[in-house]
Amino acid sequence: MGIRERLSGNEAVAVAMRQINPDVVAAFPITPSTEIPQYFSTFVANGQVDTEFVAVESEHSAMSACIGAEAAGSRAMTATSANGLSLMWEMIYIASSLRLPIILNLVNRAVSGPLNIHNDHSDAMGVRDAGWIMLFSENNQEAYDNTLMAHRIAEHPKVKLPLMVCQDGFITSHSIENIELLEDDKVKEFVGEYHPEHYLLNKKEPIAIGPLDLQAYLFEHKAQQAEAMNNAKEVIAEVAADFEKLTGRKYSFFEEYKLDDAEIAIVCMNSTAGTTKAVVDKLREQGVKAGLLKIRMFRPFPAEEVAKSLEHLKAVAVLDKSDSLNGMGGALFEDVTSGMYVSGKSVPTINYVYGIGGRDTKETDIEKVYTDLAEIAKSGKAENPYRYLGLRREGE
Repeated sequence: MGIRERLSGNEAVAVAMRQINPDVVAAFPITPSTEIPQYFSTFVANGQVDTEFVAVESEHSAMSACIGAEAAGSRAMTATSANGLSLMWEMIYIASSLRLPIILNLVNRAVSGPLNIHNDHSDAMGVRDAGWIMLFSENNQEAYDNTLMAHRIAEHPKVKLPLMVCQDGFITSHSIENIELLEDDKVKEFVGEYHPEHYLLNKKEPIAIGPLDLQAYLFEHKAQQAEAMNNAKEVIAEVAADFEKLTGRKYSFFEEYKLDDAEIAIVCMNSTAGTTKAVVDKLREQGVKAGLLKIRMFRPFPAEEVAKSLEHLKAVAVLDKSDSLNGMGGALFEDVTSGMYVSGKSVPTINYVYGIGGRDTKETDIEKVYTDLAEIAKSGKAENPYRYLGLRREGE
C-alpha cells in the first residue's frame, strides 16, 4: 500500500533521493532546481541518510565530483537546470564516455541569454547527443517514479550510462500535486545496492580512468557507447515492468492517449501532455478523433515504435519547447520525422515551436493545433511544416 502525500516535483525527487540513499550528492544551486539539493541537505543534516553531501563552487565541479565518486565505486546523484547544465557541458560528455551511471535530475529551464529563469527544453536539447539516457516526466508522480527507476537502468551491466530525469521548471518542480510514495524498505529493495565491476578503489584491480584515447581506440569506444544506448531500450522496458508489478503504475517508452482510433494527433513531452489530454477529451466530446503521443524516453529515441504508433493517422503535429535554430524545426520533430521516413511511413507532419522562455501554452493554443491538423487531414498536404505556436506578431 503506497503512502499518499502532497508534494512539489522538487520535493518528490528529493524524497526519492532520500529513499535511495546515494553514497555521494554533489550540487550547486540554480533556479529552479535549487530546492532538490536543498531539501536533500536537510535529510543529511537530520541523519536520515548517510550520504556524503558535497557543496561545490560550481556546476562544473558538481559533475566533476560525481564523476570522481562514481569512478571510485560510489553511487552519485546531482541536480541542475539550464546554465548550470551548460557549465557542466565538458563533464557531461566525460561522464558518459567513462560509462559512469550518474543520475542527474534536470529541471528544465531556458538557457541564457538573454537571462530567463522559466521553462523550456533548450537545456536538455543542448545535450541530447551527449550519451546520456533521458527520461521526461509529465507530472510530479512521474518525476518521482522515473528517479526510482533510474539507478536500475543506468547501472545495468548491459548499459552503464549516466541518466537524466527531466521535469518542467516551476510548472511541475514548484507545483504541489497529490502523489503516491513507496515505503522506504520497498524502494531500497527495488533499487538494490550498487556493486560496480571495475572501480578505482579496488586494490585488487588497479585501473586508470580517463586515459588518452587516440585514433586506434576512440572510434570503437564510441561505438560501444552507442551499443549501450541501444541496450538501454530493453533494460528500460524490463525495469518498467518490474516497477508496474510493485506499484501498479505502467510506464512505456511513450504514452498513447486515445490514439488507437485517432485521425489526428500531437506528439509532445513533459507537462504539455497534461494540457493536451484535456483538449483531446474536449474534442472527443465534439466527435473529433484527436489523440496524443507523449514521449517519456527521449534517449534512446524509440523511432521504430513511434513510427508504428503514428502510421495510421491522417496528420501529426510535433511540439518542440525549444528551437534548433536550423531552419528545419525542433529536435523532437527531427527525430519523429526521421523515424517515420526510415520506417517507410508517410503521414503529413508539421512542427510547432512553442513555450520558449516559459510562454504560457493554453488549451486554446492546443485547440488551434488540432484545428490546423483537421485541415491538413482533409487536404492531405502539410504546407509550411515549420511553425510557431503562441508567438506574438509585430504590432501585437
